[in-house]
Amino acid sequence: MAAAPILSWEKLSLQQGSGWLFRDLDIAIAPRDRLALIGRNGAGKTTLLRLLAGELDADKGKRSVQPGTRIVMLEQDPFFTGYDTLLDFALSGADAPPRHEVEAIASQLGIDMSRRADSASGGERRRAALARALASEPDLLLLDEPTNHLDLAAIDWLEDWLSRYKGAFVTISHDRTFLTRLTRATLWLDRGSIRRREIGFGGYEAWMEQVYAEEARAADKLDAKLKIEAHWLERGVTARRKRNQGRLEKLWEMRASRAAMLSPQGTAKLGLAIDDAKSKAVIVADRVSKKFGERTIIKDFTLRITRGDRIGIVGSNGAGKTTLLKLLTGELEPDSGTITLAKTLQGVLIDQQRSLMSPEKRVRDVLADGGDWIDVRGTRKHIQGYLKDFLFDPGLVEARVGTLSGGERSRLLLAREFARLSNLLVLDEPTNDLDLETLDLLQEVIADYDGTVLIVSHDRDFLDRTVTITLGLDGSGKVDVVAGGYADWEKQRSARTVSGKPKVAAAPAPPPPPPPAKKAKLTYKDQRDYDLLPARIEELLAAIARDEAALADPALYTRDPAKFAALTKAIDSARAEKDAAEERWLELAELVEG
Repeated sequence: MAAAPILSWEKLSLQQGSGWLFRDLDIAIAPRDRLALIGRNGAGKTTLLRLLAGELDADKGKRSVQPGTRIVMLEQDPFFTGYDTLLDFALSGADAPPRHEVEAIASQLGIDMSRRADSASGGERRRAALARALASEPDLLLLDEPTNHLDLAAIDWLEDWLSRYKGAFVTISHDRTFLTRLTRATLWLDRGSIRRREIGFGGYEAWMEQVYAEEARAADKLDAKLKIEAHWLERGVTARRKRNQGRLEKLWEMRASRAAMLSPQGTAKLGLAIDDAKSKAVIVADRVSKKFGERTIIKDFTLRITRGDRIGIVGSNGAGKTTLLKLLTGELEPDSGTITLAKTLQGVLIDQQRSLMSPEKRVRDVLADGGDWIDVRGTRKHIQGYLKDFLFDPGLVEARVGTLSGGERSRLLLAREFARLSNLLVLDEPTNDLDLETLDLLQEVIADYDGTVLIVSHDRDFLDRTVTITLGLDGSGKVDVVAGGYADWEKQRSARTVSGKPKVAAAPAPPPPPPPAKKAKLTYKDQRDYDLLPARIEELLAAIARDEAALADPALYTRDPAKFAALTKAIDSARAEKDAAEERWLELAELVEG
């Protein structure tokens, strides 16, 4: 029998200003839950996480915690003021974790805890906060953007740790890959209410579109479209989904074209001449090398970047991503080799410097210097219409920058920079503090941009959806040039690792594999299963959600233990059938694709 919830809120309600941020939320977290908390910027995700942690008091509702449950929250921006070193921060407070545990995790994360807190970078502070949180041996982890400021190696380590973690966690994150790999259920905070479904983030978008489509049909029937019109206009779910699919198909075509231009070593087969008139090549690197002291950062790097290329630069912190970016944009001179930039190149750098926007300025001041019209890459647009393009309520035109959330300020920065006339966009970690819908928007804007784009990012899914070429650095000076996104670079690295393993001479050579069998057509039963299983999976998901909702009643276990046991058994049975159905359908789908 499943254990009772370790934490629950019944009828949770919180006021914000003159209205309610959310009302009558019922939430229950089981001992092994892996929950993604999803919602737009401003929906109240961080506030809800703090309510779960007990750091905030609600206006209404009852919070119940199973005795002995240890709850730890990793904040997005931990407070380091007043601490001499990162270790002092990690060991502060009455509930501080054991020192040896903190140091052990810090060692695995590659962070020196003796570093002064006031001079530590964002990545070092994030690692220190993680070391404190994970060393506390929590029963429930509440994670607010845990991958922010982490490099790929640290993200991989965190994913591995969480996959082995025996407690429950709830996480807010814009990192789709992180969410897809780790979560098994989703809490969706939307317009003041919360929905839960026993699917990981991988199934969230399809579920979201299904909910909005049902709302639209209901609005049609009731002749009450105005109730959801504002949200529908902001999201444009169905239309955006179709556009995204079209853009992805275009991206595959661009990658295939670029792959044909690149030799196996990643150097360009085409000539290295700059052609300003036709803008065929905008940046040409020829046998470029760069050292700092005795350390080689970039070695013998050659690439021809053409107009329209979307270049992703990836690697661990310290591998040389920023150095390569500065070389490609002409900010840094190589020690040997040449970097040639088109004379007509006009770049815009977007590096998330929200602090450069004065909090006292209005949105109108930031975008249009106080006017009503803005020049968007040579075309005049009314500022309110342009705000809608970036998912803002047009009424925010008079709002002060200081009243906007971090994500909204990031979106405003993007809106301002993308309006400028340019043919080169340089994006340095552009995804920090953006919600998933704004990430979708950013992908659209990049896909529609006429010029060339250079992106430094640790967001693997974002790179997979946007870039045509990935430049991968491993810290040795070598730069992998791969036609495709992060996943393509990862495959190449994995293949190289496998091929580089030493052979065991004593082992006899295995017999050659038999020739592949011809793939048979689907039998009648296979075809029937392929057609009917998706509907059955949906039925099972609905049944699981319904029973989970009933089970979420915090008083059910004491009031009716028999019903609690029956619901638990029904959920386990439905999950087993759903898993089997999904496995069966995936096998059939592979046959169909074959």
